[in-house]
Amino acid sequence: MGQNARLRPERLAEKLVQIRIALGLSQTEMLYRLGVEDLISYKQISKYETGKGEPMLIILLRYARVAGVSMDVLVDDALDLPAKIPSKPKHKH
Repeated sequence: MGQNARLRPERLAEKLVQIRIALGLSQTEMLYRLGVEDLISYKQISKYETGKGEPMLIILLRYARVAGVSMDVLVDDALDLPAKIPSKPKHKH
């Protein structure tokens, strides 16, 4: 592994799918809910959900806010998403 390589969370894709499904959204609707349609296309949502792509930090932050969780819940494989999404955020942004 090179110096610039970083480990990818193994469960990130699964968690992003769980969030979208819990919200009852299509991939296109998720794009708009995240408010990132000016940054990526809905095809990127598919890549994130299949693990073929990894979201930029700003997009991970948007997922966390939409789900009402902190970013560490998304990227820490040892942590599970709450049973109810969106959950009540622990802090206000």
